[in-house]
Amino acid sequence: MSSVEVPRRTTGCPVAHGALSAERTPTGCPVSLRAADFDPFEDGYQQDPPEYVRWAREKEPIFWSPKLGYWVVTRYDDIKAIFRDNITFSPSIALEKITPTGDEANAVLASYGFALNRTLVNEDEPAHMPRRRALMDPFTPEELKHHEPMVRQLAREYVDRFIDDGRADLVDQMLWEVPLTVALHFLGVPEEDMETLRKYSIAHTVNTWGRPKPEEQVAVAHAVGNFWQFAGQVLDKMRQDPEGGGWMQYGLRKQRELPDVVTDSYLHSMMMAGIVAAHETTANATANAMKLLLQHPDAWRDICEDPSLIPNAVEECLRHNGSVAAWRRIVTADAQVGGVDLPAGSKLLIVTSSANHDQAHFADADLFDIRRDNASDHLTFGYGSHQCMGKNLARMEMQIFLEEFTRRLPHMRLSPQEFSYVPNTSFRGPEHLWVEWEPAHNPERTQAALRHPEVAVPVRLGEPSKGAITRPVVVESVTRVADGIVKLRLVAPDGRPMPRWTPGSHIDIECGHPERSRQYSLCGDVDDVNALEIAVLREADGRGGSAWVHSNVKAGDKLKIRGPRNHFHLDESAKKVIFIAGGIGITPVSAMARRAKALGIDYALHYSGRSRASMALVDDLADMHGERLVVYAGDQGRRNDLAALLATPEPGTQVYACGPVRMLSALEAHCAAWPEDALHVEHFESTLRTLDPSREHAFDVELKDSGIVVHVPADQTVLSALRAANIDVQSDCEEGLCGSCEVRVLAGKVDHRDVVLTRAEREADTKMMTCCSRACSGGGRLVLEL
Repeated sequence: MSSVEVPRRTTGCPVAHGALSAERTPTGCPVSLRAADFDPFEDGYQQDPPEYVRWAREKEPIFWSPKLGYWVVTRYDDIKAIFRDNITFSPSIALEKITPTGDEANAVLASYGFALNRTLVNEDEPAHMPRRRALMDPFTPEELKHHEPMVRQLAREYVDRFIDDGRADLVDQMLWEVPLTVALHFLGVPEEDMETLRKYSIAHTVNTWGRPKPEEQVAVAHAVGNFWQFAGQVLDKMRQDPEGGGWMQYGLRKQRELPDVVTDSYLHSMMMAGIVAAHETTANATANAMKLLLQHPDAWRDICEDPSLIPNAVEECLRHNGSVAAWRRIVTADAQVGGVDLPAGSKLLIVTSSANHDQAHFADADLFDIRRDNASDHLTFGYGSHQCMGKNLARMEMQIFLEEFTRRLPHMRLSPQEFSYVPNTSFRGPEHLWVEWEPAHNPERTQAALRHPEVAVPVRLGEPSKGAITRPVVVESVTRVADGIVKLRLVAPDGRPMPRWTPGSHIDIECGHPERSRQYSLCGDVDDVNALEIAVLREADGRGGSAWVHSNVKAGDKLKIRGPRNHFHLDESAKKVIFIAGGIGITPVSAMARRAKALGIDYALHYSGRSRASMALVDDLADMHGERLVVYAGDQGRRNDLAALLATPEPGTQVYACGPVRMLSALEAHCAAWPEDALHVEHFESTLRTLDPSREHAFDVELKDSGIVVHVPADQTVLSALRAANIDVQSDCEEGLCGSCEVRVLAGKVDHRDVVLTRAEREADTKMMTCCSRACSGGGRLVLEL
């Protein structure tokens, strides 16, 4: 069956009128054949939701499903826009049965007094946010740390049970029961009746998101009814002693303070929903992750050899094959998403697993890359005011499970098997995951300490820092290219292609220790897929990184790098470019000039240095650029007159510069009369001072999408305050140099302290770097798009 080419339209019609079915949308528009055939209960969707809707993501991103009675949304930006507006796109149907049950099953549920009410997942404003704020504290990273020893102990004990067997079903023998035990501890529930709870949890999933057959509905209803009554009984026990450490006891104590916010019916519903939320999604997510990693032996080997990669591997697993395939919303007022008119009352199936494979947001989205630097942009946890509060508990468990498996069973492999899933639209994980290994090769048989290492791999709660994502490389050559400057050519240890990069990119190199990392710009050819090249100046008064490279690095050595990343992008549509480099600042500029030549852009390259002998790459640049290169060597009596060079602003001309701080400051002054954003600079050093509380002031930041206000004390950065409040923000250098922690500003006046933003961007006040910038004194609160 051929798919239909569907352009974006402004008319509100979701399809191009080509090959169509006889079906019609609620707005009277024709339905494409592919849309008419869409069935999320088919095995194709259960096995691989993103692949099942690839045709839609690429050609018909929002379509009407007659079989389901829902509009189906498949692209990243559209889904994030829906999450962002929880008023127009209400979550109230998130827990509604997607397949209505019959009268007999409904009567069974009524006999148990089943009355599942609104929870954090499906509650509308204005009730939702006060409850979320009241119950949030136990989910903060600081509070979750208390659960880490228990999770580690459980993981170790369960692996002990099968490590000498040589074969195990990870789901049945560990990944279902451990997250359930953790969930019960977190909620404050006793561990008894675990097998019954397992049955109840599956029944709740099938009842809400599945399509049970008529003959199955009554049995499912009995299980759900028993689950409901059990949750109520446990809650009654807790009321007798509400001082325990669980989340439900915390809720009971909050009920004393806020009886109108935290009600009895709400707590009963949250008890039942919380068991499923804290247990099943984590169990499925870990099973999916292990299946995915073992299907990619190179990735599995990498995290076995370098456990510091595990936090980002978890994020990539959640992106590529998470346990939450889709959520549901209902439209409360006529709206338009992605050019498609959605009348009030329309039901939406928003396929977050498809969004996580959207090429427009994730480069080479189908590639499983544990070093992907935006993996944590995934929407598996949702986004905005209804984002999963338990996301960091899930991250903790997944990281600990992977660390236990990679340390103790690195030789594990998948057994031949067919994977089955509980049929439903939204939550997925294999029912069984058989793995095998040779017990004789278990590392702890010769290294007993591996069972219980003295120093555990640190768990990273919250957004993984891009600085934690390392890649091994081999030094192919070290070449002297000027006085005090060497060029390193770096290749992959296994001969695989190196990551693609663009001019202006840099990498970070660990210089002898993970805590000593230095950034170096790439200066090679972007079309050379086999290697990355950097040039390193030995700085006598530096911080030791360049001295370590010059003294220690030789051909054949193995290094760890991070990146490439680019916050110094070349505008390839520019009519003319003036490149200005001082000293080692030639490294990013040389790659840009090479690219400008390849694109046929009119350009000139101005390169300054103390002496010609100290100027890296100068002869190669002369051969490549000829008369377009102007060299200013101090020992030859030449000096770049920046005032004369930039005296006359040239519309359409861009200026790119990198070099010493004094040179860049002079450039900013000489370009003051040029059009806004004509000058682009990259700094090699930060001008930030250490945060001094006596010179700072406290302020508030309002998070528009999350619906909360975070207080930033005088002794904290915005970044640290956000993380303490369980809000994910990426970061890397945390010195205002790299741009990783950029967020969008919707209102307020920012005291910009970074060296990333241009003059025009600072004046516009529409973005800020949370690691260093703050609210202006007397400027009130900042409103951020988070």
